[in-house]
Amino acid sequence: MAMASEATTVTVPGPDGPREVRISSPSRVMWPEAGLTKLDLATYLIDVGEAFVEANGNRPISLQRYSGNIEGEMFFSKNPPKGAPEYVRSVPVTYPSARSHPQLVIDEPAAAVWAAQMNTVVFHPWASRANDPDNPDQLRIDLDPQPGTDFDDAIPAALELRTVLEEAGLTAFIKTSGNRGLHVYAPIHPKHEFLDVRHAVIAAGRELERRMPEKVTTAWWKEERGTRIFVDFNQANRDRTIAGAYSPRAVPTAQVSCPLTWDELENADPAKYTIKTVPDRLAKVGDPWASMHDHPGDIDVLLKWWERDVKNGQGEMPFPPEFPKMPGEPMRVQPSRARKPEE
Repeated sequence: MAMASEATTVTVPGPDGPREVRISSPSRVMWPEAGLTKLDLATYLIDVGEAFVEANGNRPISLQRYSGNIEGEMFFSKNPPKGAPEYVRSVPVTYPSARSHPQLVIDEPAAAVWAAQMNTVVFHPWASRANDPDNPDQLRIDLDPQPGTDFDDAIPAALELRTVLEEAGLTAFIKTSGNRGLHVYAPIHPKHEFLDVRHAVIAAGRELERRMPEKVTTAWWKEERGTRIFVDFNQANRDRTIAGAYSPRAVPTAQVSCPLTWDELENADPAKYTIKTVPDRLAKVGDPWASMHDHPGDIDVLLKWWERDVKNGQGEMPFPPEFPKMPGEPMRVQPSRARKPEE
């Protein structure tokens, strides 16, 4: 067991030169099954630092932190804690409750390593930039395997979703979730606020569901999903996030949410992408997401699909339970508990 006074210092390259970051309890085992430590985590973030910041930097970010290892208590940090170094900044953001508060922003690898020092395992960046937090520049779709399905079932859904987005004028990028699912992103011009982007995601999800009705569902209520891949449209909401690219995950094998090329997807094995293997992969094959924001698209076509579906009787979908009641939203009651009209 590490002594309380145990500490080391790591050197982190950065845009303004190297920084020294202190790591307390470096031998603390964060992933017991894999035997990986807090120092292993910090080293990983140094090794992938440039690609990590490219994917997650300059965005409001939530830190998923642990009191001990990944099997222990978990909590989220959004606001800069006291004692944060001068290279860790924040930006005011507005939450669904209309309350505004500062949220952390990562601008360089040292800030990610400092977060690891604070026992952060998973990094959850917003879909918008720190300079324009109300207007996403990424459309994100979470393909979530339901019980009875697995990663391999998500692959054909992702490939068809790529086609759907191409037909809507968007260029799709793919990554593993770091667990069982897949995340599909498309860069967009930051011209629309979160509700519009959510509607675009729902429109894409419904189109995918029409093409693969036995394999894909947009049903919010679990009892209606069956053994299909769920298109989690609510991850597109304000202050709802998914693990960022190159973020470690709190799973026993220390898997990483790893960007892939589309050519790699059909033979991909998410178990192979861990904090031990991804740095070598990145060095050998480069970052598949490096050019993501070179040619952003627009969601205008998807919003036309949304309006078409609304006219055809497919309106608003349920919001997460912590959200205020939203205009046009159906009742937040699972169908089996909804009161049936009297005959």
